[in-house]
Amino acid sequence: MRSTFGGIEISKRGILTQQAALTTAGHNVANANTPGFSRQVVKMVAAEPIEALSLQRSTIPGQMGQGVEFTQVQRIRETFLDKQFANENKSLGEWTVKQDTLEKLEAIINEPSDTGLRQVLDNFWNSWQELSKQPDNLETRAVVKESALAVTDAFNHAAKQLKDLTSDVNDNISVKATQVNTSLKQIAVLNDEIFRVEGLGNSANDLRDQRDLLVDGLSRLINVSVQEESSGYHVKMGNQDLVEGNTATEFTDETAKSAYPTDLNSGELFGLMYSNDRYVNEYKNQLNSMVSTMITSVNNVHKQGYTLQDPPTKGGEFFSPVADFSTAAETMKVSTNITDNVERIAASSRTYKDANGVEHVVKGNNELALQLAGIKNTKFNFDGSGVTKIILNGGTFDEFLRAVVSEIGVQTQEAQRQVANQKILVDQVDARRQSVSGVSLDEEMADMIKYQHAYNAAARALTTFDQMLDKVINSMGTVGR
Repeated sequence: MRSTFGGIEISKRGILTQQAALTTAGHNVANANTPGFSRQVVKMVAAEPIEALSLQRSTIPGQMGQGVEFTQVQRIRETFLDKQFANENKSLGEWTVKQDTLEKLEAIINEPSDTGLRQVLDNFWNSWQELSKQPDNLETRAVVKESALAVTDAFNHAAKQLKDLTSDVNDNISVKATQVNTSLKQIAVLNDEIFRVEGLGNSANDLRDQRDLLVDGLSRLINVSVQEESSGYHVKMGNQDLVEGNTATEFTDETAKSAYPTDLNSGELFGLMYSNDRYVNEYKNQLNSMVSTMITSVNNVHKQGYTLQDPPTKGGEFFSPVADFSTAAETMKVSTNITDNVERIAASSRTYKDANGVEHVVKGNNELALQLAGIKNTKFNFDGSGVTKIILNGGTFDEFLRAVVSEIGVQTQEAQRQVANQKILVDQVDARRQSVSGVSLDEEMADMIKYQHAYNAAARALTTFDQMLDKVINSMGTVGR
């Protein structure tokens, strides 16, 4: 005979299983807006049936089912999409940082504009042109001095902004390295906790979601590859092990710098180092090359002429000579001889002797002023004192500056295009992940109604079996009483 109480056990299993499904659906709904949360489902299976006892085979046909059981609460996640997201996310992080740096460089250059370096340089060359019209006029000489001071101020300010930008980039590298280090430690802790929980036979779904969210954030900072092992996630950057089991390697800005650009070849940290190494430093080199060439060329011409002073005095250094190429723009300044006395500005290239044989300057001569004004249209080889990349050789100062501006403009446009494209790719992959792992409130509500009806039916079946047992226990065998 079959167990009298078998029906109660079947109903009990049904109630507990549907209750677990309802609880899981409620958990999904509660976390519908939680970043990184993956929806969970209860895996239901038919309980193992039993067969009536007998020596060989029961005479009762078939097996008696024992209701339903749930084997686990499973999170819905697709590893392939996670890896694809990380691969696209690192490129988005890299190009976002590059775009930000290039846009800051564009703001520093401030070209084309009426207040940028090109305008200041034009004013300087034009002041020499005006001096050539009145070479013995002190007011026009004062204009030359002020125009020169404006040039030095402009280059000094641009160099200071570049120095500040370098400092900001280095600070960001330290901040990002700290973020990476914190994430790695948290992943190691979660590896240990997940191993403990799942070692007891339980599902660590929420802990796994937290770990995957950390990996998502990490993939934007650096290029990471993740392999799941028995001890948890094995996280690597290139050939460097970052997390293995419950052990995380200490990650600092020095770690990042030593890994760049071999093992560290993408992500925000790579973008910061690349921007500092290529964009900022290269523009510094271009600026210093331009300034050092300008100082040398102006000084060489100026020293050939004569000032307004008597006896005839050769013009000295107009700008202070370059002591260090790497700081040419930052330290550029007008010679104190010029700022102290504008009569020391050389404009004439001729002298004459009076009746007594005394030599005097031809103060009305403007040949040297014209030569200095003509530097504007002179082509130079901007060798950069050994700098490996100079954007233009054999051009004027204006052409050189326009070439620099054009290059940064093209690089910025490319960065903006890459960011737009990568954002589309990341959003597409994330949308596909959400379609698999995301919580649909409509779907969860429908499931809750389904589980509720199943729960009510199981409870109703339990009530029916209870009534049957009550009849058997309390009513059978009472005939004739």
